[in-house]
Amino acid sequence: MRILSKISIAILAMGTNLASASESPALKPVNVASVSSLAVPVSTTDQDTRFQRYASAAMESLWRQFPEWAFSVGRYDYADRMTVPDAADRAKRQKFYEQQLTSLAQFDRSKLSVSNRVDHELMQSEFRSSLWNLKTFRDWEWQPSVYNVGDSFGRMLTTDYAPLDRRLRHVLARLAHVPAYYAAARASIVRPTLEHTQLAIQQNKGALDVFGDDLVRSLAASGLSAKEKRQFVARLANAKSAVTSYVDWLSAMEPRLVSEGARSFRIGKDLYAQKFAFDIQSGWSAEQLYNRALQEKASLHAEMEMLARALWPKIMGQVPIPSDRLVMIGTVLEELSKQHTTPAEFVDTVRKQIPELEAFVRKHDLVSLDPTRPLLVRETPTYMRGVSVASIQSPGPYDPQANTYYNVDPIDTLAPEQSESYLREYNDWMLQILNIHEAVPGHYVQLLHSNKSKSAVKTIFGNGSMIEGWAVFGEKMMIDAGYGDRAPELRLIWMKWNLRTVVNTILDYEVHTKGLERDAAIALLTREAFQQNAEATGKWRRATLTQVQLTSYFNGYAEITALRDDHKARLGRDFSIKKFNDRFLSFGSGPVKFIRELM
Repeated sequence: MRILSKISIAILAMGTNLASASESPALKPVNVASVSSLAVPVSTTDQDTRFQRYASAAMESLWRQFPEWAFSVGRYDYADRMTVPDAADRAKRQKFYEQQLTSLAQFDRSKLSVSNRVDHELMQSEFRSSLWNLKTFRDWEWQPSVYNVGDSFGRMLTTDYAPLDRRLRHVLARLAHVPAYYAAARASIVRPTLEHTQLAIQQNKGALDVFGDDLVRSLAASGLSAKEKRQFVARLANAKSAVTSYVDWLSAMEPRLVSEGARSFRIGKDLYAQKFAFDIQSGWSAEQLYNRALQEKASLHAEMEMLARALWPKIMGQVPIPSDRLVMIGTVLEELSKQHTTPAEFVDTVRKQIPELEAFVRKHDLVSLDPTRPLLVRETPTYMRGVSVASIQSPGPYDPQANTYYNVDPIDTLAPEQSESYLREYNDWMLQILNIHEAVPGHYVQLLHSNKSKSAVKTIFGNGSMIEGWAVFGEKMMIDAGYGDRAPELRLIWMKWNLRTVVNTILDYEVHTKGLERDAAIALLTREAFQQNAEATGKWRRATLTQVQLTSYFNGYAEITALRDDHKARLGRDFSIKKFNDRFLSFGSGPVKFIRELM
C-alpha cells in the first residue's frame, strides 16, 4: 500500500503557491473542533490548554497552506485552489515549517498530558521531516514522478462533497493553473533518475484520462452558464496540452539519461539512515532492523521446510523430495500456485471475497467493523498505476463518510506469459492474504478506526510503519483464528507472504546502501522468497522508485506483535484480542511506540 498522507509526500505533488480563492464560492467550513486536537479532553494545566489552541490553529494554517492535502483528508474549504511547485513555493514552505517548529519549542512537554505530549511529538517530527525533505533530500529535484495533477483532480471528480455544478466550478478555477504547475515542475527538475522519469511518463499519461470524455459529458449536462462552459473547454484544452508537453519533454529526455547517465536511484547509507529515522520512527536503527530481518528469514525458512515436507506426499505424491530445502519448498509452492482465477475475473474475484472476510471477523470477534461504511473495489485509476498491485484510498477524518476505494490493478491487458506469472503469485490462496492485508481486517478497517480518533493530529500525521504493520499483524491474527479452516496449504502460502514482508526490508536496505544489483535482487526474491518472476520484477522496480517504505511492514508488524504479547502476558485470562485491537486502533495512526505509551 502506498501512504500519501504525509506532508513530505503530499506537498511534493502540489506545491504551495495558492491561487486566488475568489474565483469560485467557498464551501461552508466544517466544525474543526469535532475532529481536531481540541476534541481531546482539556487538561487542567495551562500548558495543555495552550497547546490545544496552538494545535487547532496550526492545523487550520496547514490546510490553507496545502489545499490539495486538505481535500484528501476531507477539508473542502479550499477545493478551488491550485498550488504551483516553484521556488517561491519552496521558500514559503520552509518558512512555514520553521515557524511551526519555533512555536512547538515554546511548550514544556513534561507538563503536557500524555495525549497532548504525543501530538506535540508527532507535529514536531512531521515538520522536521518535511524540512529535511525540502532542504536535504530534495527529491523535488530528481523525481519527476512527484509532479502529477491526476490524483487531485480525480479526487474532486469522484468525491460528492458538493453539488456537481459547484464541483465543476472548483475544477474550472484550478484548471487555470495547470500550465504554471507543469512549467514549475520542469524548472525544478535537475538531473533526474531514469526510473522516476519513466514512472512520471507512465503516470502522467494516465492523468490525461481524468480530463477525458466523462468530464466533458458532465460539463455538458451541468447547469454552468454558456460562458463558463466555453471557459471550461478552453482551460481544459490548455491543461491537457500542459500534461502532454510535460510527458513529451520527459520522453525526449529519457534517451539522453540512458546514453549520458542519470542520477542513481540509490540514496546511500547516510541518507537512508536519516530517512528511516524520520519515516519509520522505530525503536531500531535501519541496520538493526536489517539484521533482525536476516534472522527472521532464516527462521521462516526452517518453519516452511517442516510444513512443506509434511505436505509433499499430498501435493507431489511419489516424486522424490529434493535435497535442497529451498527447491523443495519452492516446488510445493509452485504446485499450489497453479490454482488461480483468470485475468478477466481477477478484480471481481477480489470484490467477492470481502464479505467472506467480514463475516469471519465478526464470527470470531476479532475487531469492530463499521457496516455503514462499505468498501468499493475498483480498477486502479491509470494515473496511480506502476508501483504496487493494490492500494487503499481512504477518506480523511474531516469527511469520514466519504467512500473508501480498494484499488486493484487489472491484469487482463498483460501479455499471456506475464498475466500467468501474476496469477500464480496471486493464486487462490495468496489472493485471500492480499485481501486480508488491504481490506479486512487490514488497511480499510484500520483507517476507518483512525478517522474516529479524538485527535486529528494522530490520524493525519499517520505513521506508515504502524499502518503497514497493522495490515501484516491482521494477516497473522486471521490465520491464528483459523481462517481457511486451518488448511496447511494456506498457512504455507501465508508464510511465503510473511517472508515477503521480511525480504522487503532486506531488499530495500541492500539496494540503497549495499549496491545490490538487479540480477542478484531477482535471485533473492525468486529463490529465497519464492516469488514469481513478474512479482520479483515488480518488486525490484518498486525498490528503485521508493526508499525506506518497504521496511515499514516488518518493523510495524514486529512492534505491534511485541505490544500485543506484553498486554497478553500482563492480563492473562482477562486478555481479549478484540478489546486490544479496538483500543490499539482508537489512537489514530501514530507510531507504535507512542501508541504503547498511550495504552
